[in-house]
Parts: sequence; C-alpha cells; structure tokens
Amino acid sequence: MHGARMSRRGLFRAALAGLGAYGTTRGAPAFAAATEIKVPDSLRGETFDFETKGIEGWTTVAGQWAVEDMAGAPSGKKVLVQRATKNPFNVIVAPPGPYTDVDVSMRFKPISGREDASGGIVFRFAGGRYYVVRANALEDNFRLYCYDRGRRQIATARVRAPALGQWHTVRLVAVGDHVQVWLDGTRYLDHRDARLKSGRVGLWTKADSITAFDDLTIRGVTGGG
Repeated sequence: MHGARMSRRGLFRAALAGLGAYGTTRGAPAFAAATEIKVPDSLRGETFDFETKGIEGWTTVAGQWAVEDMAGAPSGKKVLVQRATKNPFNVIVAPPGPYTDVDVSMRFKPISGREDASGGIVFRFAGGRYYVVRANALEDNFRLYCYDRGRRQIATARVRAPALGQWHTVRLVAVGDHVQVWLDGTRYLDHRDARLKSGRVGLWTKADSITAFDDLTIRGVTGGG
C-alpha cells in the first residue's frame, strides 16, 4: 500500500512539473489560448520602412544609428542599422506619440556580436524611462524589462534563439497594464505591469550588437506625456 501511495504521489509531482515547464519550453506557451488584447481597430498605423525617409525627427538616446542599403531587406533596399559596440544599451525613439495603448511590430536581423546579438522594441519611453522587449541570438530566452536608471527584468520565456543573419519579427500589444508579446508569430509573454503609463516607441540593442531593423509599424492611442 505504501508503495502504491508513493507511486501516485510521484505521478502527481511529474504532472505538476510538466505543467510548470510547459510555459517555458520551446513549444506553445501555456497561455497561448488566452484572449488576445487589442487596441481599437479604427486606429491608423504608421510604418517606417526607411525607403523614402530616413531618421530625421527621430531621437537618438545612445548608439550609432544610420539608414543603409542591405540586400534581402524585408521592404525595398534600405534598413536602419545600429553599429555602436561600446555602450551598455543603444536606443533610438521614433517621432510619433506619446501613446498609452499600442500595437507595435518590427523586423530585425542580428548581424554580429560576441557579448550580445539582440534587437528589441522600446515602448512607453518618457524622461529616459521605458519598457523594452528583446530577443537575443546568443540566448534561448525572450524577455521584457523596465528601464529606470537601471534595467529590471519583469518577464521571461524560453525560446529557440533567433538565428544570426536572418530576419525575425517581434510584435507587442500593451493595453493599460497588460502586455502581450510575440516572436516570429508565437506569443511567448503575457504580463501585467503598471509602472509606466505612456510614452513614445523606439528600437533597442545592447552592448556589441550590430543589428538591422525594418518595417517598424505603430498603431497607438495618443495621450500622456
């Protein structure tokens, strides 16, 4: 009888362990069936593909950002590339906004980096404070951070590291304190955080990442400061 009880207990623990791991494996996250949050369908989007207009009006916070020709660009021939390799973080902020609720997507290609090879979306940027979601070709994780004179991780998921030299897609939707984020079409993050209410949208890399970006698309509810 004791052996039977231990067997049932072992099966129960194994089942719990399987459920706990489900949200962090390379398979579909445990919340994949949860309702997708949305900004209003009536909102018009703005897309930056860097074909006819560069980064005039953008705000460079840190980094060496420039529009360059690149074969195989997702849209046309031009992309935005960040080439600084000495800064802790590199950030550039697009002109529109500020926004409260947003739906943002972009394409990024990690070109090189030994310490880091990442690309990310900055949102609710105001006064040097912001959220950032990023993927890194050198790590098998996908993470959401809040930056306020220092970076604090607030959500993470295990993923297959995005391949160097290939284009990948990141999309996020933030409505109130609720944030959902996708990498290459799969939703991996679903989190709530109320620290930052509104701000502008931008792009991000870390350390020695040399990364190309294209097709930044923003649909948002304007407001705040």
